[in-house]
Amino acid sequence: QVQLVESGGRLVQAGDSLKLSCVASVVSSSTYTYPMAWFRQTPGKEREFVAASYSVGMSTEYSDSVKGRFTISRDNARNTVYLQMSSLKPEDTAVYYCAAKRSMVRGPSGYNYWGQGTQVTVSS
Repeated sequence: QVQLVESGGRLVQAGDSLKLSCVASVVSSSTYTYPMAWFRQTPGKEREFVAASYSVGMSTEYSDSVKGRFTISRDNARNTVYLQMSSLKPEDTAVYYCAAKRSMVRGPSGYNYWGQGTQVTVSS
C-alpha cells in the first residue's frame, strides 16, 4: 500500500505562483517506477486530471487547461512529486490530489493510490 501526503496548498492571488508537494511512502523498489499524477476537484464536479509524470523516459503529460503554466516533476531520492503552478487563475481553485498507480499504461485512468488533498484557492 502506497501512502501519499500532499502539502503546499494555500490562498494566493491571481497571477501568483505556488508549488505543491506530494511525498510517497516507498513499499518496494518498484514504487519508484509508478506513474504519478496530480488531479483536482471542485464541489459538484468530477475529479479532473491535471498532470502526470512517467518514470519511463521521464516523460510528462498535461491537461490543456494547465499546459504551459504548470510543471510536474519528481525527485525519486526524496520520494516526492511536485506541481509547480504559475500564472494562477481563479478557475484553478480546487482541492488538488496526488495519485499513483502500479500500471505503466499512460493516461488519466487506473490510479490506485490517492492522497487526502490540499486546498488551493486563487482570488481575483
